[in-house]
Amino acid sequence: MISLNINDRTVAVDADPEMPLLWVLRDLLGLTGTKYGCGIALCGACTVHLDGAPVRACVTPVGTIGTQRITTIEGLSTDRSHPVQRAWIDIDVPQCGYCQSGQLMSAAALLAQNPKPTDADIDAAMQGNLCRCGTYPRIRAAIHRAAELQEFGS
Repeated sequence: MISLNINDRTVAVDADPEMPLLWVLRDLLGLTGTKYGCGIALCGACTVHLDGAPVRACVTPVGTIGTQRITTIEGLSTDRSHPVQRAWIDIDVPQCGYCQSGQLMSAAALLAQNPKPTDADIDAAMQGNLCRCGTYPRIRAAIHRAAELQEFGS
């Protein structure tokens, strides 16, 4: 059994330590907001936070996590009140939506470290998240909007 702190809840899972975190989240715990995209950490669809830092769950063995706090899209907020979630809705970012949980998680990590990012900061932080629909201009606009929401606490 492996003990994990996921979305501020301690859970025990019966998993091989080499099993990718993505499969533990989706298959063992039913947290399906984290998506499978490429399986080799190139697309960003599986992005979650470990102690606030964005990581690719598809290549992170669950046995390496230890006591680090895991936050999934389900843990960002329960009511879509996180500034990034609100901005995504305000700007109408998604088309197909498949990459969006990973995009949101990377954006939230960026804003936690840099509350007033420039376009260059956003591009650098988001470069590992691919969007097949090409909504990159709306993603960037939503991150700026989320920064405003964070700043003014609205």
